[in-house]
Amino acid sequence: MDTSRSQETTGQALMVAGSLLLGTLGVFVHESGQHPLMAVWARCAFGALALGAWALASGRLHELRLRGRALGAALAAGGLMVLNWSLFFAAMAHVPIGLATLVVHAQPFWVMALAALWLHEPVGRWQAGAAAAAMLGLVLASGVAGDGGGGLALGTALAGGLLMCLAASFTYAVVTLIAKGAAGASPLALAWWQCLVGTVLLAGWPLVHGLPTAPSAWAWLAGLGVLHTGLAYVLMYEGMARLPAERIAVLQFVYPGAALLVDWAVYGQALGPLQSAGVGLMAVALWASRSRPAGAPGPRPWRTRGRPAD
Repeated sequence: MDTSRSQETTGQALMVAGSLLLGTLGVFVHESGQHPLMAVWARCAFGALALGAWALASGRLHELRLRGRALGAALAAGGLMVLNWSLFFAAMAHVPIGLATLVVHAQPFWVMALAALWLHEPVGRWQAGAAAAAMLGLVLASGVAGDGGGGLALGTALAGGLLMCLAASFTYAVVTLIAKGAAGASPLALAWWQCLVGTVLLAGWPLVHGLPTAPSAWAWLAGLGVLHTGLAYVLMYEGMARLPAERIAVLQFVYPGAALLVDWAVYGQALGPLQSAGVGLMAVALWASRSRPAGAPGPRPWRTRGRPAD
């Protein structure tokens, strides 16, 4: 019992540390001053190196060798996650970092909808109600209802950014379903192949537009791969391996919560009262969708195996 409790405590600390680290991702994207595609390419390139080094150091290099259906799933998931990162990074030029992060994490509702359409899984009233509440929260957070509290005003740029966030969350949901069926592919393998695919797919961007010349830009870009992909991966997944699925589902909201706080602390990005209420409503709805009452039907919370990297 004591050993199990110690394992959970360690796992919780590791996962929280990884989530807090991911909460600073938007700052690195913004401070690098690079085009979103350059930032995604750098994250993939440095991330592949960092994850490969971790696989070698931990004796898990053999996990990266995939064949057949597992390789196909990893390649497909990698391509979609590159699109996800590109949309997310581009959206952060128009949407506050914290709000963008929260909207992208609305992907459980896309998973629910896609599972109902493709896999004919039933959708319970609990999940349907949570989805409706999240949609209301998004409307309030966008500012379309008017705020009067000095928050963001809904304009063309903000609306476009929110649409990119929703598109990113949709691609993440598709990746989730692909990853669930990727038998034989560990989370480490999926994350590494994701970075490798991105490095190859976006190699043309730095070749055509050139590489950054400022050392500071390289420092921020390297951080995206080494810290937010390599180190964050190790912390998150080592933590998840020690925790039950229900605890993981709740702790996954540390990341968007940290992003909201970092956005406020670093850039002074404050939302108006209605928008803040909308963000809170979305967070509660997302938590409810993954932590439904006992006996309520619907998709299960995340499992550690096969989950794509954030």
